[in-house]
Amino acid sequence: MIDLYTWGTPNGRKISIMLEAIRLPYRVHPVNILEEEQFQPPFSKLSPNHKIPAIIDDEGPDNEEISLFESGAILLYLAEKSGEFLPTNPRERLECIQWLMWQMGNFGPFLGQAHHFNKFAPERVPYAQQRYNDEAQRLWGVLNNQLADRSFIIGDDLSIADFAVYPWAMRYEWQHVDLDKYPYVKAWIERMGHIEFVQRGMQVP
Repeated sequence: MIDLYTWGTPNGRKISIMLEAIRLPYRVHPVNILEEEQFQPPFSKLSPNHKIPAIIDDEGPDNEEISLFESGAILLYLAEKSGEFLPTNPRERLECIQWLMWQMGNFGPFLGQAHHFNKFAPERVPYAQQRYNDEAQRLWGVLNNQLADRSFIIGDDLSIADFAVYPWAMRYEWQHVDLDKYPYVKAWIERMGHIEFVQRGMQVP
């Protein structure tokens, strides 16, 4: 059994989508970041960076318990544990990992800053809004180019790269993104949205 510590954010939903996809039993433990529960000692022990998500797997390596934080690391762990959604071919595997890292380092942190300054900042900061909205547009362009001739991010098959990017893409309105300007991403979003385990994962917690 896997214990998932999460909240209704893009980073949290990456993991619930993955767990639904690989059909592993899991329990959900909501960590209310609006009430700063991520800073409380029980969760801090699991996630020293005070960020969701985190997991505990009581059947980790050598059948011993393991805990993990950081959504990218958790996705890689679950892919290796299940043998799914991470290619075994070395070149395809590296392509998947590089797009996962692209999400972790770009299509996530920068979009998160756009969310903050567009939606949550206590006062308008025009310079910051322009900086992060412009970067959001650039990153959406990168994703649109990648999806121009393929069904999913690394080809014809779903991968953890898709699971990592999709929840962030679904907050396009917070990023002031017009989907019609990115037709290949829009079509990919529609494909992803019709997958039942993606729908289930997006509802957690």
